[in-house]
Amino acid sequence: MESVSLSRSFEGDRAVVADAMTDLKPFMEAAGFDGVAVDGDRIEITNHVGLLTIELALRRIDSDGILAYEQIDGIFDTMETRYTLSEGDGTVTVTATTDFELDVAMVGSILDGTIIARQRKKELSAQFDHLEEIAAE
Repeated sequence: MESVSLSRSFEGDRAVVADAMTDLKPFMEAAGFDGVAVDGDRIEITNHVGLLTIELALRRIDSDGILAYEQIDGIFDTMETRYTLSEGDGTVTVTATTDFELDVAMVGSILDGTIIARQRKKELSAQFDHLEEIAAE
């Protein structure tokens, strides 16, 4: 199992940041995915990574954090992402962690964990940029 984790602190109100994260469609679109569809707790994303098009079906799951989802169909044997919030001295810190295991039979030598981790950090950073803009309003 591989893991990618990223944190960023924002000045602003916890409720504003939490609301932006749970407004799933714009929050997922902020990651830079090429396609996002949300239907209740189901999220479908399409993303082009190099020559490969990745399609994932995700399901929102219960969590101690503000948001969590897992893959129900796609290129991973398992994939789960969790977002948590913590507060301190007028700031809100968001931490996002994605744990994944690639389905080697599905992706073969086209992708490896390093490429996935690099891409995921880019996506999470873009989501944090989105949250930073909202928190600053």
